[in-house]
Amino acid sequence: MDLNAISTPAALVDVRRMQANIRRMQDHMHGLGVALRPHAKTAKCLRVTQLQNDAGAKGITVSTLKEAEQFFAGGIHDITYAVGMAPSKLPRALGLLRRGCTLRILTDSVASARSIAEFCRNSKTIFDVLIEIDTDGHRSGVSPEAGELLDIAAALAAGGANVHGVLTHAGSSYDLSGRAALEALAERERSLCVRAAERLRQAGYACPVVSVGSTPTAVCAKNLADVTEVRAGVYVFFDLVMRSIGVCAVDDIALSVLTTVIGHQKEKGWAIADAGWMAMSRDRGRVRHGADFGYGQICSPDGTPIPGYIVSDANQEHGIISLRGGLDAKIAERFPVGSLLRILPNHACATGAQFPEYHALTGDEAEVWPRFYGW
Repeated sequence: MDLNAISTPAALVDVRRMQANIRRMQDHMHGLGVALRPHAKTAKCLRVTQLQNDAGAKGITVSTLKEAEQFFAGGIHDITYAVGMAPSKLPRALGLLRRGCTLRILTDSVASARSIAEFCRNSKTIFDVLIEIDTDGHRSGVSPEAGELLDIAAALAAGGANVHGVLTHAGSSYDLSGRAALEALAERERSLCVRAAERLRQAGYACPVVSVGSTPTAVCAKNLADVTEVRAGVYVFFDLVMRSIGVCAVDDIALSVLTTVIGHQKEKGWAIADAGWMAMSRDRGRVRHGADFGYGQICSPDGTPIPGYIVSDANQEHGIISLRGGLDAKIAERFPVGSLLRILPNHACATGAQFPEYHALTGDEAEVWPRFYGW
C-alpha cells in the first residue's frame, strides 16, 4: 500500500506477523495443556483481542479498570484485573459485576483483603479474588511459604469473598538472556505458584485457578503441570527487548512506527525524523544489559531492518537517527528529507500507548484499529 497516505508518526501493525505470533503461542499453550489468557495491556485493542480469542484464548487479562470496561462493552466478558485492588476502585469493579462481567480481582496483603471483605459484606456481593504470589522478588506479591498467605485467604473468606486462586508474574524474566536461564525461571514461577495453591487447598480453600505468566517464561516453559492458565501479553507484537532476551527474532516484531525524515545535521551524521519520545516512549529497553537500540531500530519502509541505524536520541517530537558507533557523512543522501522509515520499538506496550489507533497492514490494504487508553 501507499504509506505516504498515512500521516506520521503512526503505529503500524503487520497483521501477518501478529497472527503468526498468536498462533505460535496458542499452539504452545495447547501443547502444554493450559489455557491462555492474553494480557490485553500490550495492544489495548478490541480487534487484536478478538483475533486472540478466535485462535483459542480464554478471556483476557487487563491492567486497568478502564480496559475492563471498554473490553466488556466490546463483548469480552471473562476478565482478570491483574493489579492489586485499591479500596476506592471496588465500586467501579462492582459496576462491572452487576452488568454481567465475570471479573476477577487481585490482592497481596491482609489490609487489602480486609477492605475487599468489608466491601463484600456491605454490598452483599461475592468477588472472585486471586492472591498474588511473589515467585521472583520482582515486584509485588506474597511469598508462597509466608504465613501471611493464609491470613489473606482467611480475611477474604471472613467477608464472603471467594478465594478463587493464585496468580504470579515472573517479571524478572525481562532481565535474563538465554534459553536455559528463562526455562529455569519458568519452572520456578510454576512450582512456587503451585506450592502456594497447595497450601491454600490444605487449609480448606478450593483455589481452582493457578495463573502464571510473562511472555519470556511462557515462550520458554517446558512443563506447566498443575497450572490452569498462562497470561502473556507482549508476544502478540514482540519488540526489541524480547529479541535481545532471545524469545523472538527481529522478523517476528509486528509493531513499528512510521516516521518521516524532516532534516539533517550532516556534520554530526544525523538524520532528524518526526518520531521523538512522544511516539516511541522513553523506554530504552535493555541498554543496561548491553543491548542498545537507542529509542528503536531503523527499518526501510517495507519493514526490513537497516543494520547499524538507530534512533540514538530523542526529544519530544524529534528523533535523531544515526549510525551506532560511527558517523555516516552521507546520511542526508541515504535518508533524504521526506523519506519514510519504520522504527521497531524497544517495548511494544510503551510505544503502543503513545497512539490512539493502529494502522493494521494486510497486504495492499490498511485498516484503522482504535486503541484503548487511560485509567
